[in-house]
Amino acid sequence: MKIIATYNIKGGVGKTSTAVNLAYLAAQSGYRTLVWDLDPQGASSYYFRVKPKVKGGSKELIAGERELDGLIKATDFENLDLLPADFSFRNLDLVLDARKKPTQRLKKLLQPLSNSYDFVFLDCPPNISLLSEAIFETSNILLSPIIPTTLSLRTLEQLKKFIKENKLKDLQVIPFFSMADRRKNMHKEIMATLSEKHPDILQTAIPYASDIERMGLERMPLGGYTNKSRSTEAYQALWQEILISIN
Repeated sequence: MKIIATYNIKGGVGKTSTAVNLAYLAAQSGYRTLVWDLDPQGASSYYFRVKPKVKGGSKELIAGERELDGLIKATDFENLDLLPADFSFRNLDLVLDARKKPTQRLKKLLQPLSNSYDFVFLDCPPNISLLSEAIFETSNILLSPIIPTTLSLRTLEQLKKFIKENKLKDLQVIPFFSMADRRKNMHKEIMATLSEKHPDILQTAIPYASDIERMGLERMPLGGYTNKSRSTEAYQALWQEILISIN
């Protein structure tokens, strides 16, 4: 079981749309796939038309009083399940801090599912916190969408510095450009500069496009309502790049 976290220190960069669309593509390829919506806003849960509610909330979940498999919901798509968000997840840092070995809790919760899923996608809230550290300890891959702006370099370097200082050697960081508008000279220039400075950035860039914004209206992944568009082709190419990177 591979655990892929879509994560960035900054919000509004396309983490949720990435988690939802890549999970859909993995499931369509025959992989048993789970999305865990860790963001209290519950955007992934909304896109999959699942009520963002976890019985017992974050406290019982982290305490181990509820097992994950009893909370998992099926989606409308074959091979694709969802562990929905809960508004109590806004307090996950406090709940984790009250436990022994807090950064190991998510990993321990997911271990019983290792034979049930091929891929688990963690849709993560922004910022660096105790929850973030638990996510880093749990994940095999940290998939980080970055918008081509002047702040992107700073956030990417902050993330890499944190991972290096905390000696997270087993965590593979895979950055890629998100919400890219190649009509803008600034975007093109920044993408060229960052790609040269950080050769680990994937070649595929997810465009800034209206059909991705429509996910909120359709409440489903792109592939559920459009088979051919620049955005669907970009996500398909991104997924293939990721598979090559992790194999």
